[in-house]
Amino acid sequence: MGFNEFMTKLFGNKSQRDLKEITPYVDKIKAVYPSIQKLSNDELRAKTDEIKQRIQDYVADERAKVEELRKGIDNKELEEREAIWAEVDKIEKNITEKMEVVLEEVLPEVFSIMKDTARRFSENETIEVTANDFDRNLATKYDFVEINGDKAIYHNHWVAGGNEITWDMVHYDVQLFGGVVLHKGKIAEMATGEGKT
Repeated sequence: MGFNEFMTKLFGNKSQRDLKEITPYVDKIKAVYPSIQKLSNDELRAKTDEIKQRIQDYVADERAKVEELRKGIDNKELEEREAIWAEVDKIEKNITEKMEVVLEEVLPEVFSIMKDTARRFSENETIEVTANDFDRNLATKYDFVEINGDKAIYHNHWVAGGNEITWDMVHYDVQLFGGVVLHKGKIAEMATGEGKT
């Protein structure tokens, strides 16, 4: 047995290690998914907004500090500006690190929301929600959403490149796996037939 074979038996190959690292994420997504499925369309939207706010709140103090430091920086002497920019860089690095933490925390819910949204569109020709400004703005640009009174109606089909496309897919576990790999900043190479589309 050669050295490479010995090391592979001892530590596993890259695919086995990746699978071992990412599988717990997919398991968490699958555990959260039933609670997301129970939500109404408006509740699902509210859950999404709640998660977005949680992410913003997680780094709000640091962002406020950066904003405060940037105010009036142009009126400072060069040496003082350099020190302020160094402090801003340090805080922004901290923001990035904290964002990684909070995004890791919300990943199972976010991926479950994405998967259930896909399921809803694959099972229904239209999805109705209480209209907000985002919906109204979207309806002025695209034909897959329309406003009817206080409701926004999203269609599961649209025209892309001159062809009508109908949403008819729900994410498989292997696609969730690939999404987690991409989220972690790695390149996910999926074999043919694993549903990359």
